[in-house]
Amino acid sequence: MKSHEPPAWSFLTNHAKVLLCIAVNPGARLRDIGEAVGITERAAHRIVDELTGAGYLSRSRDGRRNRYTINSHMPVPDPLPRAQKVGDLLAVLAGRGPDSKRP
Repeated sequence: MKSHEPPAWSFLTNHAKVLLCIAVNPGARLRDIGEAVGITERAAHRIVDELTGAGYLSRSRDGRRNRYTINSHMPVPDPLPRAQKVGDLLAVLAGRGPDSKRP
C-alpha cells in the first residue's frame, strides 16, 4: 500500500477554518486562531472583522478578552450549499451531529 502525501490545497477557506477554530474555542485569541489556521495574527483579525461585518460572528468583551458567538442560522455563502446553515457545516466539521446545541 502506497503512503499518500497530503495535497498542497485545502477544501476549506481560511474564513471557514477561522469559524471552525471559534466554534471549538469561542474565547480564542487572534494569535491562537492565526497559529491554528496557519495565517498571521493580522490576517486572523481581518477575517474575524469580515465575518463580524457579514453577520456570521458576534463579538463581546469578557474582561480583557473578546468572546465570539457564531450566528449559526446564517447561510453558507457559497452557491451550491447555500440552502445549508453555517451551524450545520461547523457541526459536521467539528465532529458533532447537526442537532448539537453548539455550532
